[in-house]
Amino acid sequence: MSERTPGQGLLEIEGVWKHYHRHSVLRGIDLSVDSHEVVCLIGASGSGKSTLLRCVNLLETVDDGAILLDGTEITDVRANPDDVRKRIGMVFQSYNLFPYMTVLENITLAPRKVHGIGRAQAEEQARELLSRFGLDGRAEAYPDRLSGGQQQRVAIIRALATRPRLLLLDEVTSALDPALVAEVLEIIRELKESGMTMILATHEMGFARDIADKVCFLDEGVLLEQGTAEQIFTDPREPRTREFLRRVLDARRI
Repeated sequence: MSERTPGQGLLEIEGVWKHYHRHSVLRGIDLSVDSHEVVCLIGASGSGKSTLLRCVNLLETVDDGAILLDGTEITDVRANPDDVRKRIGMVFQSYNLFPYMTVLENITLAPRKVHGIGRAQAEEQARELLSRFGLDGRAEAYPDRLSGGQQQRVAIIRALATRPRLLLLDEVTSALDPALVAEVLEIIRELKESGMTMILATHEMGFARDIADKVCFLDEGVLLEQGTAEQIFTDPREPRTREFLRRVLDARRI
């Protein structure tokens, strides 16, 4: 895999394009993410947020451009996706827990099978994470015995169990009842305080404004505007950013 000049961000996305048939879902995306930075991706459904996260985690191949992690191009054809994913955790909106495995088995699967950690150590680490995030006593439960908020917390813990360099969260509250959203957002807030580097695709504008070091507005596959949360939410430069925020915030007031 090709190495680049050191001193760049933890993650560098350089001119990334992604096509589905004749439709360009991502159009020349450039984005730098520094260590311990929280980046929120905002934009309408279909703007490319989820596709961008999937490209970073190599669940989708890019058609042009490059993605670098720790200065190494992970989109190089010689890169091993499994090795890359050892350093990247991803949480999906639909939890994706294995229904036939207990909470403990879900969390320890990747540390044991991918990272080669012994069962005792993996289970000890899993129980520590469960305790940290308020799920003591749930280790032997099956996912269908948990609330949606608890399942999403387990999904986040599963991603953290591999101690990733970067955590990707794709609309992790969109499948939850409003009453359960707060408990998941509180976990993400705690992860920020602990220094976790994260990229979130989210429709929670208030949360994005509160937690993000950088906010990126995607519009029809283009990263149209990026800046601090204060700048994007109080003085966006682009008319389409202003219109999007106006529509979303007006809808929340109804």
